[in-house]
Amino acid sequence: QTDDPSVAGSSDPTTFTVVQTAPAVRIALGEALGMPVGEIVTGKMTSALRLLGFDRVFDTDFTADLTIMEEGFELIKRVKEGGVLPQLPSCSPGWIKFIEHFYPELLPNVSSCKSPQQMFGALAKTYFAEQAGVDPAQMKVVSIMPCVAKKFEAARPEMCDSGYRDVDYVLTTRELAQMIKEKGIEFAALPESDYDDPLGESTGAAVIFGATGGVMEAALRTAYEVLTGERLEDVNIEAVRGMEGVREATVMVGDLPVKAAVAHGLANAAQVLDKIVAGEADYHFIEIMCCPGGCLGGGGQPIPTSPEIRKQRAAAIYQADRDLPIRRSHENPSIKAIYEKFLGEPLSHKSHHLLHTEYTPRTR
Repeated sequence: QTDDPSVAGSSDPTTFTVVQTAPAVRIALGEALGMPVGEIVTGKMTSALRLLGFDRVFDTDFTADLTIMEEGFELIKRVKEGGVLPQLPSCSPGWIKFIEHFYPELLPNVSSCKSPQQMFGALAKTYFAEQAGVDPAQMKVVSIMPCVAKKFEAARPEMCDSGYRDVDYVLTTRELAQMIKEKGIEFAALPESDYDDPLGESTGAAVIFGATGGVMEAALRTAYEVLTGERLEDVNIEAVRGMEGVREATVMVGDLPVKAAVAHGLANAAQVLDKIVAGEADYHFIEIMCCPGGCLGGGGQPIPTSPEIRKQRAAAIYQADRDLPIRRSHENPSIKAIYEKFLGEPLSHKSHHLLHTEYTPRTR
């Protein structure tokens, strides 16, 4: 290894190490390393990860874009073909565990999509391994997540569609910060570097996954253009943003009024789910995140996390979205390439095998 982040890599020639970073990590890691709240540290983070020894540094935002493609087309199919509505999301593992235990009768409503973390692991050990000529048996996939529940998710027995454990290890934002400190890396002084290809290219739609309402907004950006064939001129869908515990909105997608709800925190989620069970909800799509504020307020993020800090982190996430040249998931060139070269099309047989899953009713 060297102290040059452009050439650093694994010191173990028998293991190929791949790391992915979740959307909410880039706007919180700096906090744990003495930088201001809400500082966007994406480029310094990728440099630090190379100095820690990873062979490839990729972005979970890539598979957040892919999730929008799969989940968005799943929603369109349900709406057009009379499928089970409202569709519920599947990105937050704490939320998934909650519904498996307390509302198992609503599991048919949950999108079959894996979370972006798990989609990434499955593709790293198949698509990327083929592209790079790497034996997946020698590959270790590490996730940097804002969430302690991601450790449980990676260990779920069904998460091995690549033929191996899709994600081998999960570290939280705080754990990565501790590793950077132990390595003696002067984080604030690091040069910025880009993610590696081909699993490192992403859009603003993927970044906002880290904030409550972000998955909903990203999905609507794509669903609008797919359903109408028209350009969505203003991609900032303010109606689903904010920190209220439950938010409702009707968004016109062409002539179709899409009724949506957003909830964060499980007490708020329970209110929405009780309405569905009682037959009092007529939503098409509901976004639910386990943690207050969404992933930016996750249990693996720097401490403390106050309402004001959540707002500052959210502002940083929306700034990161605005800073990117592409802000719609379906326009990501690397997403187009993976469908052309490997998956075929959204909801194809191969994508169902690698990118989708089933859920398990559990006792309380």
